[in-house]
Amino acid sequence: MEIKTISLKIEELKRKNNAILLVHNYQIPSIQDVADYLGDSLDLARRAASTDVENIVFCGVDFMAESAKILNPEKNVIIPDIDAKCPMAAMVDPNGLNKLKEKHPDAEVVSYINTTAEIKALSDICCTSANAVKVVKNLDSKQIIFVPDQNLGSYVKRFVTDKQIILWPGLCPTHHRIRKSQIINLKQKHPDAEVLVHPECRPEVIDVSDFVFSTNGMVNHAKESNASEFIIGTEKELCYRLKKENPEKEFYPVKSAICPNMKKITLEKVLNSLLTLEPKVILPDEIIKKAKKPLERMMNIGRGD
Repeated sequence: MEIKTISLKIEELKRKNNAILLVHNYQIPSIQDVADYLGDSLDLARRAASTDVENIVFCGVDFMAESAKILNPEKNVIIPDIDAKCPMAAMVDPNGLNKLKEKHPDAEVVSYINTTAEIKALSDICCTSANAVKVVKNLDSKQIIFVPDQNLGSYVKRFVTDKQIILWPGLCPTHHRIRKSQIINLKQKHPDAEVLVHPECRPEVIDVSDFVFSTNGMVNHAKESNASEFIIGTEKELCYRLKKENPEKEFYPVKSAICPNMKKITLEKVLNSLLTLEPKVILPDEIIKKAKKPLERMMNIGRGD
């Protein structure tokens, strides 16, 4: 079936099933094109919390769909492929986190949104790459357990010097694979380009960047900047949205920056999820109740970029 035909069927089924499509910036172009809302983790969490539809189809990885369910327990939240999992989220386990909390009883736990519902339920507050610095700055505790991304936590440390930040040894494989040499090579080819990188990148990659943003932060900056060329240090599919919204500008991806789990969701799977309204995200009521508090606390603090 052709992309256009599938896309038309998706639009028809969205209307029929009172459904919306929330799509992360890392999804393939054909899925971005059928999105009702396209954004980063924080923006999509906000959209999920404010929607009044019956069915939410979430095109992202597992923790994103779980967050939508936590914020909308009465709604059906559907992820087109249940195997679209975030490897970073799997790097922190409840047992290990509880042991760390016992070791540091006065610490508040800041849980990156890239975590499972079980980890959120053990946390004091969540954050995203867009607001991590703001979240940590707003906490009263002088001791913070930050899970699971050590690179994002290290980035936060640059701006929060009055607190002890205890890092969990997790990372995003896609961003961690981006090397300083790749950014420098792109800069040599495109000397007038601004370098925008994600805070999940290695510290040495951040050191050679011009700006550090979440994906929506990159989207906003690209629109507002007087620059006409940009080197984009995050998952390469963001460049599709950037070019679509700024056709007069050029965007150069790190071509190897690919999240294979995001790519498990296909247009055909999105169509099937709207036909069947499956597979649904199912979470225990107690986990939803506990995990909702740190998510809502995060959203009350707001965005940071």
